[in-house]
Amino acid sequence: MINPVLLQIAKSAILRSFDKHRSIDKEGLIAKYPYLGKEGAVFVTLKYKHQLRGCIGSIVAHRKLLDDIIYNAESAAFSDPRFNPLRSDEFEQLTLEVSVLTQPEILEYKDFDDLVQKVQVNIDGLILKHESYHGTFLPQVWEQLHSPKDFLEHLSMKAGADPSIYKKHPAIYRYRVEAIEDDFQKIEPL
Repeated sequence: MINPVLLQIAKSAILRSFDKHRSIDKEGLIAKYPYLGKEGAVFVTLKYKHQLRGCIGSIVAHRKLLDDIIYNAESAAFSDPRFNPLRSDEFEQLTLEVSVLTQPEILEYKDFDDLVQKVQVNIDGLILKHESYHGTFLPQVWEQLHSPKDFLEHLSMKAGADPSIYKKHPAIYRYRVEAIEDDFQKIEPL
């Protein structure tokens, strides 16, 4: 099971922007939770009144898990280009989620119908890559898009293309996540 300390780290990273005296003891955290010092990829998602409020993450591990949580929490709160920076008066209605991703693996398929059959509903996160088009959906997106066909069609649009891109046989990668979520106010900061 995923450790609640991930939420504590994310919340503390966000709170540092409101209180410059707040700090995160990275060495102490890594000593207590050694896995935080290993490379990892996370997405941090914020929801305000159950609506998306920010979501930034890494698809592939390229820095320590601890650093990825901190960076993506700050980015989701203050640098998601779809939203204004987070304000402290939003904390009461805010939920925070941290999703740890597995290493993406290529998903082999013959055509779109074959791909639809191979996608695992409510389990797979997917990445689409083709030339300058790329996008990803976390498995949590299945909550809104229940069929593999809808999921894939919307993924193509998120990547900046349209569903006809599947005729060009784009690279599709699959990954899984372990996620933890709680109300922002209930999370004990570090």
